[in-house]
Parts: sequence; C-alpha cells; structure tokens
Amino acid sequence: MSLMVSISGIRGIIGESLTPEVAVRYARAFAEYSRRAGATPPVIVVGRDGRISGDMLCSLITGTLRAAGAAVIDLGICPTPTVQLAVEHEHAAGGISVTASHNPIQWNGMKFVAPTGMFLDAEENREFWSLAGGGTGYAHWNDLGSLRTDEGWIQRHIDLVLSLPYLDTDVVRRRRFRVVVDAVNAAGGRIVPPLLRALGCTVVEMHCDVSGVFSHTPEPIPENLTDLASRVRSEGADMGIAVDPDVDRLVLITERGEPYGEEYTIASAVKFVLDREARSRAGARHTVVVNLSTTRAVDDIARARGATVIRTPVGEINVARRMKAEGAVVGGEGSGGVILPELHLGRDAMVGIGLLLQQFAEYDGSVSAFKASLPAYSIAKGKVSVGVRAPDEILDAVRTAHAAEGRITTDDGTKIDYPDSWVHLRKSNTEPIIRVIAEAPTPGRAQTLVGDFTREIEQLL
Repeated sequence: MSLMVSISGIRGIIGESLTPEVAVRYARAFAEYSRRAGATPPVIVVGRDGRISGDMLCSLITGTLRAAGAAVIDLGICPTPTVQLAVEHEHAAGGISVTASHNPIQWNGMKFVAPTGMFLDAEENREFWSLAGGGTGYAHWNDLGSLRTDEGWIQRHIDLVLSLPYLDTDVVRRRRFRVVVDAVNAAGGRIVPPLLRALGCTVVEMHCDVSGVFSHTPEPIPENLTDLASRVRSEGADMGIAVDPDVDRLVLITERGEPYGEEYTIASAVKFVLDREARSRAGARHTVVVNLSTTRAVDDIARARGATVIRTPVGEINVARRMKAEGAVVGGEGSGGVILPELHLGRDAMVGIGLLLQQFAEYDGSVSAFKASLPAYSIAKGKVSVGVRAPDEILDAVRTAHAAEGRITTDDGTKIDYPDSWVHLRKSNTEPIIRVIAEAPTPGRAQTLVGDFTREIEQLL
C-alpha cells in the first residue's frame, strides 16, 4: 500500500508506507513551510487522535519540529478540530493533527493546518509538498525549538462550544437527555462525555477509554454501529452519539436504535441555524456551503427559508474556503461534518452536538420524530478498489458513457444529477478506491444506482 498524499494530508500503514523516515521528512518540511509565514521561531501546535501508533509518531514529529527550530505546543490526545482551534487562538504558524481519521487501526497520518486554523488548500499543499521533496537542514544547537505541553485545550474547546450564541444551555439541561456515546476508544472519549454532562445529559459511555485499541471498524457508518444501536434500546436512551477517531464527524442513533443518517447531521444543523438566523436577522439572505456528495435535503431546507446552497468538491478545505469567501452561516459535509463559522471554519463534531441537542431540546418530540419531519431521501454508498490503475481514466470512461443522461458536474470526479436522484463517482482522498455515492427517494433506488455503477466500474477495471 503506497502512502496516500492529498489535500487531506498524508496517510499510510504504520511500518509499511508510513515509516519514521516519512514522518520526519514531512515534519521537517512543515517546519520550513511554517517559517515562511514570517514567525521566528514558528509556533506549531501538535495533537493526536489516540490510536496506538500516535505516541510514537508524535515523538518523532515533535522532535523533528524542534530540531528544525520550531516551538511546539503539544496538546496530547485531542480532536483534530481542537488542534485547529488552538492554532487560531494561539496565533500559531501552523498545526499538525496526527490522525488517520476513520481509517482502520493499522493506519495513521498527518493533517496539516494553516495559521488560519483551516487545512492547507491545494496551492498551499503544492508549496509544502515541494519542500517535502528536498532537504533544508536543521537548526544548530543554540537554535533548537522549545516544547510546551498544554492539555487544557480540551476544556477550552468545550467552553467555546457552550458559549455559542446559538445555544441556550438552560433549555438543553432541562430536557435531561440520556445519551449513549461510542468514541471507538479514541480522542472522543476525552471530550464528548464532558460536553454532554455540561449540557445536563446522563451519559452512558461505550468505548471511551482512549486506549487507542479500536472496538470496531472506526468509520461511524451503520454497519459499524450495531452495538451502539442495541445499547441505546437497552438503556432506554434518547439517542446514541458516535464519532470517528479524530472527532470531526458526528453520527446519531435514534431512540429506536435506528441510524439517524450521517447526511442528516448536516441537514439538521442547517435547518437549526437558518431558523435561528431568520428569527434574529429577519429578511437577511443566507448562504450554505456543502460538498457535492451531501444530501439534497439541504437544498430543500434552504430553499424553504430563502437561502442559497453552493456545492464544492469533497474535502473540508474546499467547503471551508468557499464558506469564508461567501460569508456562509453554516456548512459542512454529508459524512457527518458540521462547520459553523461562528466558532471556526472546520468540521467539528462538538459543534454538531451542541447545535443538534439545542434543536432536539426545542422540539416537542423524540429524535426519530424530528428526523421524520425532514425531507426524506436515502443515500447508499459503495467503493471499488482500483489498485494501481489510474482512477481518472475510469471516471472519464463512465462520464463519456453517461453524458446524455442528466446534468453532469466534473468538479470532483463525475456527478450525474437526475430529476429525482443523483450518483457521484470520485476517487478517494484517503484510500486507493473510487467511491460510489447515490441518493434517491427510496433506499431501493439508491442501492440500485450504487450497484449498477459499481459493476460498470469493475468491468472497466
């Protein structure tokens, strides 16, 4: 398996594609890149998602950054959005989150954060990658960088969420929600339960020991959350909450033990924010930014409230950059990633938890009843391993074959919009696969689209 290098950072399998040499090379390059921002020495924030290889990688990374003359603030085990917040508030030159996000336990990686608190964009990555291809040496003995440990950012992150103007914490506390939390034994175990308790919830912890030994495949999709669903039912809980290892994706289970749908995390957040904005700024025209794979429910919700929806290629930085340019009030990705500029321009499960608990607290009914009030669509997802084949060639062939069928968008792979459904085919930023995502009014139609296009790709391979 080769090292995955993309707009989402680098990811690889420990001991194979992600070796100490690779970690050192990219850490040294990032120190040099950050120095070009003008700070001397550059201050760089580092945090990790808790997986078992993270301690080893962080030691290599922080040591290399210091050897290159950078001043390091080590946050320890924490969410990626906590690293982003710390970069922004500490006025740092950059940050590194040591994480492979939802990838399995044998993987790890590095996400690189700009001084803005957002990830490096395409142009910034090109400059950074060029530095990773060469060597610029290290600092002399009297110019070595410093190291400061600061694990207080977990609580600061919680406090910032609680202070959001969208939240009335007294209203949420009065509902006294009972919530089961599955943090897959990663960073979420340090931050999700304390936030929920601060909001008056009774918390049942599942896999929150932060051992880094994942209790199940870490991607928070329904097939990996069956134990959480069962626990919600047996506990008589109001909902279940699942996060991925670096806590930028939020997924819910209803009180019935049924998936809320990760795409409905962002749909619900959009509804809540637009409704709140309508009450506080009546008549204002608002913009929402989501990626091409996000549910059409967002469009329906926004249209009913006079808001505009803009779609971008998949990738947090693509959404965040466009949100900043458009002055969007809310946005994110259908994988469960909510971005609220009021706090910061990054996907943040903690923000999502705050907004959705406030929404549910104000709603006179259950979580499943609220979900039933939203526009109804079904998303199905699949993936095809491409091995050494160039995925762009495959996507070009599919695009040509279906050119006359619907509205085609080529900003990110191939998306075909039909009157009542769509299918999006794109190469992954994090794995050597082509993702196949489809949405339709019924689960059967969505699964059929995924199946048809998956078979077509496999034939082309």
